[in-house]
Amino acid sequence: MAVTIPRDVLFQYYRFSLYNSPFDAHDEGCAIDLYPDGERAPSPVAGEVLDTKTVQAPPKAYAAEHDHLVLVDTGDTVARLLHVDPAVEPGETVAVGDDLGELVRAGFFAPWVPNHVHLGFRPADANPYRASGSLPVDVAVDVTPLSWDGTGTVVDGGETWVRLDEPAHPAPGECFAGIGNDVGGDTGVLDGGLPHYSGGGLLCSDGAEAAALAGTRVGTADGRTVTWDDLTVHANGEPVTGVALFCGRERFGAKLVGEGIDLAVGDEVRVTVERAATGDEPSA
Repeated sequence: MAVTIPRDVLFQYYRFSLYNSPFDAHDEGCAIDLYPDGERAPSPVAGEVLDTKTVQAPPKAYAAEHDHLVLVDTGDTVARLLHVDPAVEPGETVAVGDDLGELVRAGFFAPWVPNHVHLGFRPADANPYRASGSLPVDVAVDVTPLSWDGTGTVVDGGETWVRLDEPAHPAPGECFAGIGNDVGGDTGVLDGGLPHYSGGGLLCSDGAEAAALAGTRVGTADGRTVTWDDLTVHANGEPVTGVALFCGRERFGAKLVGEGIDLAVGDEVRVTVERAATGDEPSA
């Protein structure tokens, strides 16, 4: 049983990702991260608030000491929401779009990750406080695959990330888009942290068995879940932590991430992916 997030719910947010996380809840795409504009969290679900709970987060210098869990009975499932300081209480009823509270910059995500709402679902008869065993999540939108040759110019950034101007969004605000799987044909959109998280995903894929980025094979697909190969990503010949892969609605451009990334606005960049030599190199 998969839980499908409707189109109108997704369009409340400028970005989403099912796989771009190091935590088990995102394994096999069993959770989705939703990125709203501003500092407040519009609810992605409707139902009765069952509980709110303060939870300990991994200590990070840039993050709050605590995170929060919000449980909502949606009828068929229990929704688990994280990274929101709740403005709702148990017993209240929320509708899609209602204000859940202020986003929390939590220690559960890396410094280059923007604030977001984490959403997963548990069967109604399961322990709702546990993340493991959550239901797969699907999205009721087609994501436009964008061709990318690995080049671009830095247009935005910070100490741990930069965004390039390519590939550009074909219709900002009208649809979601992501970097396409570069193996030819209708082979989906790449999702996840490559290669800094253990695996990623292929959304809207038609049964592809391999994943490729900018002409280089990067992993093996099993359904929509991808196991990355042993890879190193370079920007202008220098290693970086990786490429953040997601689905964006308002704008696009490849996002490179890493501690102390040495690129500035206006720099022209060529991204290459180096595969570790194995002696057995399957084609993309």
